[in-house]
This record gives sequence, C-alpha cells and structure tokens, in this order.
Amino acid sequence: MSSTDIGSGSFLRGASPSRSPAEGSDWRPAATIDALRTRAGMLRATREFFARRGVMEVQTPVLGAATVTDPAIDSLRAGTPDEPGPYLQTSPEFHMKRLLAAGAPSIYQIGPVFRAGEQGRWHNPEFTMLEWYRLGFDAPRLMDEVAELVNALLGPAAYERQTYAGLIDSRFGVDANGDEDACLRTARDLGLDCGAGVEEALDLILAEAIASTRIRRLFITDFPRRLAALARVGAAGAASRFELVLDGVEVANGYHELCDADELEDRMAADIRRRRAAGGRKVDVDRRLLAAQRHGLPECAGVAVGFDRLVALRLGVANVGEAMAFDWKRA
Repeated sequence: MSSTDIGSGSFLRGASPSRSPAEGSDWRPAATIDALRTRAGMLRATREFFARRGVMEVQTPVLGAATVTDPAIDSLRAGTPDEPGPYLQTSPEFHMKRLLAAGAPSIYQIGPVFRAGEQGRWHNPEFTMLEWYRLGFDAPRLMDEVAELVNALLGPAAYERQTYAGLIDSRFGVDANGDEDACLRTARDLGLDCGAGVEEALDLILAEAIASTRIRRLFITDFPRRLAALARVGAAGAASRFELVLDGVEVANGYHELCDADELEDRMAADIRRRRAAGGRKVDVDRRLLAAQRHGLPECAGVAVGFDRLVALRLGVANVGEAMAFDWKRA
C-alpha cells in the first residue's frame, strides 16, 4: 500500500484522507447516541465476560519503537518526515507477548490501534481492537471461546467450520495448499496484478470466497503454510490459524501461537524481503519481541477481534463508521 504525508511536518505519517466537508458541518458524531449506548453496553459485557473467566485486563503502549513486518500492513508513524518517531501500534500483540514471556497470566486488552491506508466501509485508520491470549489453549479451544463471546454480544447462532483449502476448492476448484500456478491464475482472473506473489494471490482468493459465502457464522481453519503469519505449523503442513467471518465480514484472526524464536526471526526476515521486493516501506525486526520469545513465550493461543465491526453488526448499520463516535472523516 502506498500513502503520503498529511501536510508538512505532520504528526502522523502515512495516511492521506480525503476530507472536504462544508465548513462547520461535520462536528456531529458519526454514530447516534443510542448506538454509542449500545457500544458501551457491549464493552461492559466484554469486560464481564473475561472477568468471569479470570482473564486479566492489561494496557500496553499505543506508541512503540518497532512495528509489524507483515507486508500487508502499513504502519502510521509519529514525528516528522525529517525526524521520524515511534510507530503507532497496528496491534498490541508484540507488547502482550512480552508480558506473557515475563510471567503474566491469560490477558486481554481493548484499545485503539492504527493502520495506514485502511479506509472504507469496514475500515478506518484508527479502530478498536479486542485482543486476548489464553495460556494452555490451542486453536480449536480458543475458537470455542470466541464463539461464546460473540454469542454473548450478538446473540446465539450456529457456527460452521471449514478449512481454508476446502473453502477455496469449493469456490474455485483449486488446491490452495499445492497448486501455486492455479492459485496465481485464479487471482489474476479476479484482477490481481500479475506481478504479485503467491501470498497475495491467496489473500485475494480468500477475500473473494468470503464475499460470496452465505454462511452466517463461519470459522475458516488450517491456513496454508505460506499464510501462517505468527501461528505454528502442524506436522501435516497446515498453519494453526483461524478467522471468523460473520455475515461475510471478517471479525477475528487467531493463532495457536508460534513459540520458536528462531522460526519467528526467519519469518520476519522473509516478510522484510517481500516488503523490499514490493517497494514497501522499510521496517526492522522487533528485537525486544525476539528476546522475549527466546526467554520463553508460554504455550498459548491468541486472537484479535475488530470490536467496531462487532458493534456495527449488532446495530445493523451500513459501515463501521456508524459504530464509533467519530470516524476518520469527522475526527
């Protein structure tokens, strides 16, 4: 993703919003007061959910010295073009894992995160993320807990589970785990730049499959090794990663967490090479996270949930901006 600065010497580098409202017409909140009352109730219910389970709430920094290496995520940065400062965090993941390595119990956090270039019906450069880590859990057990939370916030419903490969095969008739050429051809047919790699092709194919599904609540499991991110890979070669899709909207991304520091460093280095090949912004490996993992990240599973999306689905509104007090255009 490419982006430009907001004016000279701006505080946030990397976002380029298009805002041209009439003078004084955009002071009102994006959400109604009733919607904000519903949101407040969902926040309270979420904290009660974790309190009953003995999961400790934590607060980690919004600004950090490092950021993610994932080529699909572009970070915002404090400072000026001449003197770049710390990164606005795209997720509390790295700091929360450092807490776990230091001996914290199961933990959760609700707070603001930031990503450049993410604007649209279901995206806002600043959004609220709910993230939690459960000691001793694997991915299936964490999926059960995610479903329990969603039921508590949105009401009970049936869930289906499909593997990534099964979903892609049923939609496009290609082997997502083995036939890279077919995946690339399918992605190009869908409009992906022919120069993109297999990882980007798989991401686009998944997004298209999700958009066409009619399943109300769907867990997608067993991602291809190439899309493992920070999840561990099993003996069969599939990543222990899952996503939850509600009414065609992705709301959660979870892992049985990778604990091997050497493997983590290798994956981050591969991310950086892919960034360089795509002309992306240069980032460095988070050495503090690597040191924490070498000290010992305990066996755990973690998940990140887009809280604003949950609120929007509860409200039945047309976009995520109507689920937050002030979206980017009004902030």
